[in-house]
Amino acid sequence: MELSEHIKTANVEDVTLRRPFHPALRGTLCVTSHHLLFSDGKDEASWQLLILLKNIDAIEKRAVGSSGTITIKCKDLLVLQLEIPGMEECLNIASSIEALSSLESVTEMYPFFYRPSHLTLSGPWGLSSMEQYYKQTERLWDRWRISTVNSDYSVCLSYPSAVIVPREVDDDMLIRSARFRQGGRFPVLSYCHHRNGMVIMRSSQPLTGANKKSCKEDELLLRAVIDGSKLGYIIDLRSAQQAQQARMTGGGFESKSCYSDWKRFHRHHERGKVVQESLIKLVEACSDPSHSVDRWLSKLENSKWLSHVHSALCTAGLVVECVERDGHSVLVHGSEGTDNTLLVSSLAQLILDPASRTVTGFLCLLEREWIQAGHPFQQRCAHSAYSHARLKQECPSFLLLLDCVWQVWRQFPLALEFSEALLLRLAQEVYASNYGTFLCNSEQERCAAGVKENTHCLFQSLLRPDIEEQYLNPLYEPTDLVIWPSVHPQSLQLWTGLFLRWTEYAQNMEEAREEVWSIVKEHREQAGPDRTNNMLSTHCDTLTPFENLMDELTIL
Repeated sequence: MELSEHIKTANVEDVTLRRPFHPALRGTLCVTSHHLLFSDGKDEASWQLLILLKNIDAIEKRAVGSSGTITIKCKDLLVLQLEIPGMEECLNIASSIEALSSLESVTEMYPFFYRPSHLTLSGPWGLSSMEQYYKQTERLWDRWRISTVNSDYSVCLSYPSAVIVPREVDDDMLIRSARFRQGGRFPVLSYCHHRNGMVIMRSSQPLTGANKKSCKEDELLLRAVIDGSKLGYIIDLRSAQQAQQARMTGGGFESKSCYSDWKRFHRHHERGKVVQESLIKLVEACSDPSHSVDRWLSKLENSKWLSHVHSALCTAGLVVECVERDGHSVLVHGSEGTDNTLLVSSLAQLILDPASRTVTGFLCLLEREWIQAGHPFQQRCAHSAYSHARLKQECPSFLLLLDCVWQVWRQFPLALEFSEALLLRLAQEVYASNYGTFLCNSEQERCAAGVKENTHCLFQSLLRPDIEEQYLNPLYEPTDLVIWPSVHPQSLQLWTGLFLRWTEYAQNMEEAREEVWSIVKEHREQAGPDRTNNMLSTHCDTLTPFENLMDELTIL
């Protein structure tokens, strides 16, 4: 079926648009295969609103006399209202939006049609790969190697074609280890610490089952990871009870008898439907028109969103402590190894690695640890917080990561080269994008769909000098120190820039932030970076981030 066949009414005149903080506008509404276009049509310089249909999470229809009203709720949390003359036209428009906003075929989505004049499809796609990371990390060369055992994706459908593994472990051992891990996600290297050579590994759960099965090759693989070291740590992102229960369904955990060189910690993380429902409750709280403080605080607490943020940062801090302070390597896994595992390993790298705090380094981190590592974006981001559809495999794991990074950015405003604007851009792009970066669920699916050959890469576009400047942090001062974010309840805050972005409060804060940044830039040009650099060094070598830094900056 052609996309155009879904369009029952392409244009409607005299439509009234209502949106936050703006007066109502009357104009023409157009529906195309991938966009909803509204234009006030007053003159050649008419105002236009262009919405990617993929960004629409839910629509609500209501009859008003002989006319109709459509409320559009977007995945970026924007809510619009369209008053359409003629009930038939209203229903036709609603039907077209519902069909075209929920396309399931990847090749029918807009990234396959997006062709801006300033970008070309020729040349390399993406920023980084495991091969490049290996070449750039000299500490890996003696004891580690690149394996292409998964070059045809037959060993693990969700892994990339190349992974980094211990040199003494051959490909046959990797294949046997993969059969012993859920989804074939055998332990692979995620990060090598530049200070001491300790590594962060990630995998899925072992399939020990009720009969307590074992795998000699899997044991040898993990033994090779800590060769020359007395101990390694396994951070299991489930409670001990959940790990025990998983054995009844074929899953399990690493037993002390088989993995005597590894010490296991359990850190419970919610996943899947629980986290998605938490997001829904949070957005509902933020959309509540009531001005009751008690009601707001109650809803915020009941959403438990900040509890998920707290859990992620706490566990990432534990990984960092094992690697940086204790000098031991770590294996991180939950059940599938495609959500919380990636969340914790990414946050740990941001805290440990100065390179991951630059714009390029952060995007490379996301590419390696989320895109290539097999986070199922198409399943997890099918719907956001407004959809009326029954929850299937949706889960805002990537959004949770961005929130955690924002918490770090807020506590250490000098340590990250990028600003909140980049995080907000990524939060929008992951749900609806012109680019192919977040399409599909794995590298194997992207390869089969021809994503790299037929779409543009978001990360490459963001690094164009004229674009990157929009996302730079004017306070940034590089440091090689590990940054230790505070996880005290008082230190974690609601990410107002995202969850309240369409409220009057957020609009006023954005204007104030722009004014503050311009003042800071002016003072830095006059006074130089020494003052702010000293302030960063003073605070980064302790467990507590600088709580009063913004007060100090006002003195500059």
